[in-house]
Amino acid sequence: MTPQKLKEKILIICNHNSVRSQIAEGLLKSLYSQYYDVYSAGDEPTTVNPYAIKILAEIGVDISKNRSKSLKGFEGLEFDFVVTVCGGDSKACPFFPGGKTYLHESFEDPTEVDGTDQDKTDAFRRTRDEIKIWIEKTFKI
Repeated sequence: MTPQKLKEKILIICNHNSVRSQIAEGLLKSLYSQYYDVYSAGDEPTTVNPYAIKILAEIGVDISKNRSKSLKGFEGLEFDFVVTVCGGDSKACPFFPGGKTYLHESFEDPTEVDGTDQDKTDAFRRTRDEIKIWIEKTFKI
């Protein structure tokens, strides 16, 4: 019997841990939970955005019980990957010491879209789909 490889740990960071990091956490868990232990946090946690919950539910990913978490709750822990998903360059995102590998990918903040409920939903779907494509390309086993 071959020994089972330990799962690699991933921490996904964004400012408020309400949209992009929550979407990325939900997608990574859905796609690759057998390979990774996935967490998300922010430096100014708020609440998980209802649109994020809605657009992931559309594709069978349930984050309705997720909560927005502070980076302080992860202090002293080490992760194989620390991933920032804020818009702009990585300097716009909070920094977390304790990562073996740091990755940054900029995703637009869909909460900045004004308009109808449909306009907002479409913006969240675009962000979800962009994050999913990036995850599949970056973490494919």
